[in-house]
Amino acid sequence: MGSPRPPEPERAAEVRRLFAEEARSERPDLALLCLLVGAAADGELDEAGIDAAQIELDELAGQLPFRPGGPRSWATALAELLGERRGFRGSPGDYQRLESSLLHQVLRRRRGLPILLSVVWVEVARRAGAPVYGVALPGHFVVGFGPPGEQVLADPFDGGRVLSGPDAELLVQGATGAPLEPSMLGPADPLDVVVRVLNNVRAWAAVRPERSDVALWAVELCLLMPSHPARLRYERAQLLVQRGDFLAGAAELDAYAEVVTAVDPPTAERVRGQARAARAMLN
Repeated sequence: MGSPRPPEPERAAEVRRLFAEEARSERPDLALLCLLVGAAADGELDEAGIDAAQIELDELAGQLPFRPGGPRSWATALAELLGERRGFRGSPGDYQRLESSLLHQVLRRRRGLPILLSVVWVEVARRAGAPVYGVALPGHFVVGFGPPGEQVLADPFDGGRVLSGPDAELLVQGATGAPLEPSMLGPADPLDVVVRVLNNVRAWAAVRPERSDVALWAVELCLLMPSHPARLRYERAQLLVQRGDFLAGAAELDAYAEVVTAVDPPTAERVRGQARAARAMLN
């Protein structure tokens, strides 16, 4: 079975509209945004499927003990429910699958990347009233419970294993070679989590040129976030040209050149040359 395919243009436009609306709302819903990423990837995920995924998260939350205790008790309860009873966890092979970055598929397969498994943990625990949040360690996303002085970390990729201080140090050192800094342990902003999910999707597509369709929708969702690097427009333009949409790609190249011309005239001129070359491909 191949990777999911994006929806038809009309549905794709509706998904982008809903995503932009939610991303710019006063309190963005992390689960909904991740499910809309899934809808941009998978044409089979409709509104009923999104609602069903939200209901599943609600039902999982209802299976947790009522206020089991402090941060460690919450972490243990989540590990028992999601890791042991429901079998949510990850493996190295999950990094090779697009489905591992799509929340509705992670709920179905009980497998995913650390960040998507952490989204499941956070959303289930939050619905049950836990003091929970995502923790964006460099190279490995985990879940935190409780305030800084009582913080307990759990690794959903490893079935929810509670991490000791040295465990967290090893995760960071293995990913970056640098020591763990206290600033790395703070709660991750929901929009930052979504950007990291989309960056994972872009990384998956980058080594699969035949899936430029995936790279394109992931970049387009990034561009709908309240703030984003201007260079994403250049990346979108290149993808459009790569996919044979020369006029749209050239227009985007010209727009990017206008953005950078005041700070980097040589780059702006080079990009304008690329726009001319893209239009020439129509001849």
